Amino acid sequence: MKKLKSKLFFIKSFFLHIFLSLIVIMLSWQFIEPNAYNFMVKHFSAAKNGSDNIVVIVIDDKSIAYRRWPWPREYYAKIMEFLNDYAKPEIIGYDAILTSLDKENPQSDEYFFNTVKRIDNLVTGFSPLQQPYENIEAGRKYDIKFKNKFGVNIRKEYNVYDFGRYKSISPFPEQYFNAVKQVGSVNISQNADGYLTYMDQIVSVNGNYYPSLGLRMYMFLKNADTVTILPNSLYVPKTGLSIPAVSNSKGLQSLISYYRVNDSDSYTHKKYSAIDIIQSLEALKKGEKPAINPSEFTGKIVFVGANAKAAALALEDALPTPVLQKHPGVDIQATNLDNLLNNTFIRPTTLLQDLAILFTITVLTLVIISKFSYFASLFLLILLAAFYVMFCVICYQAGVAVNVLTPLAIQLLTTIFGYSYRFLLEGKNKEKIKQAMGKYLSQDIMKNVVQNIDDIKLGGKRANVTVLFADIRGFTSMSEKMTAEEVSVILNEYFTEIEPIITKYNGVINKFIGDAVMAIFGEPVQDINHPVNAVRCANDMLKKVSQLQDKWLFEGKPKIEIGIGINTGEAFVGNIGSEKRLEYTVIGDTVNLASRIESYNKVYKTNFLISSSTYSYVSSIADVIKISEVQIRGKAKKMDIYEVLRLSKD
Repeated sequence: MKKLKSKLFFIKSFFLHIFLSLIVIMLSWQFIEPNAYNFMVKHFSAAKNGSDNIVVIVIDDKSIAYRRWPWPREYYAKIMEFLNDYAKPEIIGYDAILTSLDKENPQSDEYFFNTVKRIDNLVTGFSPLQQPYENIEAGRKYDIKFKNKFGVNIRKEYNVYDFGRYKSISPFPEQYFNAVKQVGSVNISQNADGYLTYMDQIVSVNGNYYPSLGLRMYMFLKNADTVTILPNSLYVPKTGLSIPAVSNSKGLQSLISYYRVNDSDSYTHKKYSAIDIIQSLEALKKGEKPAINPSEFTGKIVFVGANAKAAALALEDALPTPVLQKHPGVDIQATNLDNLLNNTFIRPTTLLQDLAILFTITVLTLVIISKFSYFASLFLLILLAAFYVMFCVICYQAGVAVNVLTPLAIQLLTTIFGYSYRFLLEGKNKEKIKQAMGKYLSQDIMKNVVQNIDDIKLGGKRANVTVLFADIRGFTSMSEKMTAEEVSVILNEYFTEIEPIITKYNGVINKFIGDAVMAIFGEPVQDINHPVNAVRCANDMLKKVSQLQDKWLFEGKPKIEIGIGINTGEAFVGNIGSEKRLEYTVIGDTVNLASRIESYNKVYKTNFLISSSTYSYVSSIADVIKISEVQIRGKAKKMDIYEVLRLSKD
C-alpha cells in the first residue's frame, strides 16, 4: 500500500511537472525567447561585415537639405542614369513603390519612365496589400496582367496553406508598368514585439506567388527561372541554394542573418547619399570631375531607397531589428540579398530538436539532483547552465538559432521540482527510519535525539528517576518445554500489550533483557510525579497479565507470572558507549537496586515490590505489606521493602 502511494505521488509530481513545463515553454516562446534571440543575434551572430560588393544609395537628410521633398521623378532618373550609363553595376534594386503620376511634372515622369525602360538589370519593388481591389473585376484582370509579365516559376512540392493575407497589388501607372522588366515584393513583416527578424521570401496574392526583391535579384543574377517550395525550405534548382523557410500567414519567411553595423552611419553596407550621385552625374555631363567616381559601382550590386529622418516628410523607412532600433529598410533589403548570395541565413532549430534539447536538459538535471549531494549538485547544475549558454553562443556564431532561455527556465523548474521531490522523499524516508528505529528505541528517546540532532555526544546528567524492572517467572523452564517460535509468540504478545501501558504513564522502555523489561520514569520525559506513575503503571501491567493468562489458558498456552520491582533515586541519565556507537540509558545504584528488589519476588512469592524511597512518594495511594530488615546483595545495611497489594483510585 505504501509503495502504491509512493508511485502515485511520483506520477502526480511527474505530470504536474510536465503541465507546468508546457506552460513555461509556451510563455517563453511567445514572450521571452524573442528578446533572447535579438540579444544573441546582436552580440554573437552579427559579427561579420556586410559584403563589399553590395552598396546602397539613399535619399537621406543630406539629400533633402539640398532639394526639398517631394522630389520630381527626374531626380530618380538621374540616379538610374548615373548607374546605367556610367557606373555599370551588376544589378540595381529599387526599394520604392510607384503608384501614381506626377500631374504637375509630366515631363519629369516621362524622363524617369524612359530611363527605367532602358535598364535591363533593374528590379523594382511592388507591394502586396491586405485590402481587396475596389473594382473586383478590374483587380482580377490586373492580377492576370501582373502575373503574365512579372511572374516567375514558383513550383510547390509542399502543400503550403494560403491564409489569403494579401488580396491585391499596389497598381503601377501604365507607363511605369510598361517600363519595368522585373519586380520583387518589398513587404517586410514585423514580429508581435515589433522587431524584424524574418524576411518574406515568397508572398501569395490571390493564389499567385511572387518572390521578394532580394530573391528576384538573386534569380536574375544567377539566371534562375524556378524556385521550389519544399517543407521548411525554398530551393533554387539552378544554383542548389536551399533557403531555410517557415510557412505562416505572412508567406514563406526566412530568418535574416544581420551584419555588423557601421557606427558612423547606422548601415551594415556601404552607403552613399543620393544627392552626391546626382551631382556626380551633372559633373560628368559637364566634363568635370565627379564627387563620386562611377567606377566605385562597376560590377557591384546597388540598392536605391529613401530614409530621411525628418518626421514631417514621412520619408523615414526604418524598422527595429536585433542590431538597430531604426534599421533602414533599404539596408534590410540589401542584407537579404547578401544572405542569399553567400548562403549565410540563420537556420532555426526544428520542433523535434527543441524538444530533444529540453528533454536532455531535464534528464541531466534530474540525474545530477538524484546522484549528487546538495552542494555538489548545485555546482554541477550551474555548470550545466553555463555550458548550455556557451553552446548557444557557438550555435549563433555558426548561424543556428537555438532557444536560449526556455531550456534554462525548464532547468530551473526541474531543479525546483527535483529538489522538492528529493526533500519530500528524504523526509518520508527519514520518517520511515524514525518509525523503524522507534521499534528498537523508545519513541521518546528518538524524539530527544531528533530534537538535539546537532548536539549528540557522550555524557549526560544526574537526575531523580524511578526505575521499573519486570521479569517473567519460570521463563527458563517454560522455554525448555516449548519451541523457540512458540516462546517468541508469547513474548511478543506480552511486550506488545505492556508497551502502551508504560507509555501511558510517561515511562520509557530503556531495554528488553530477554524476558525482562527495564523502564525509566522521569527522564527523558519530564514528569514530577514519576514515582506515582511508575507504581500505577506496574499495577496496570499486572492487571493486563491477568487478562492475558485467561486468554493463553483458553488457547492452551502455559500460564506465566511476572514480578515487578521499582526503586526511586538519583542516577546518571544520558549517552554511554563510544563516539561511533552510543546508547541512551540510565546507570547507577538506583538501577541496580531496582533490579535486586525485583529479584526478591521469587524469595517472598510476591509480584510487586517497591523500595522505601518509592514508598515515600506513594504511601497515600498504596496499601502495602512492609518486609523489614531485608539484606540486599551489595548493600552493607539491611533495608525495608514493600509489597504493594492494591492502589486507591484517587
